[in-house]
Amino acid sequence: MKKNYELLEHTADIRIRIKGADLKDLFTNAAIAMFDIIAEKKTHIIDSKLQTKDVVVKQKADNIEELFINWLNELLSLSAVKGLIFEDFKISQINGNNLIALAKGVDVRHYKVNVEIKAATYHELKIENNGSGFVAQVIFDT
Repeated sequence: MKKNYELLEHTADIRIRIKGADLKDLFTNAAIAMFDIIAEKKTHIIDSKLQTKDVVVKQKADNIEELFINWLNELLSLSAVKGLIFEDFKISQINGNNLIALAKGVDVRHYKVNVEIKAATYHELKIENNGSGFVAQVIFDT
């Protein structure tokens, strides 16, 4: 599967650049990237069909940057509280101020956690429409 993100150099935390054809793609790819960084499935269950738990995520914000950060941080919070690693995201509504999505998570015990991401930050945050889609850059506090 083609990754729609890349890790970038950063001194202490984790910086990534994410691409998406539209805002739904961008937000979805950012969430996938974040959980790819956090954890990987344990080798003995990679091909297993695991039970998933659906979690509805609703966010409101004053602008697209705030919505982006709120989305990622809400997923981090839900992951910690519910003991889930989210694998799949279906965004049903997104505009500059609102987001409604369904996140599918798997019990964290089926994963090897590589790093704890404390938060997505506004530091050096960029979200741009480059004409052929959206590109974002975000730094995760670890």
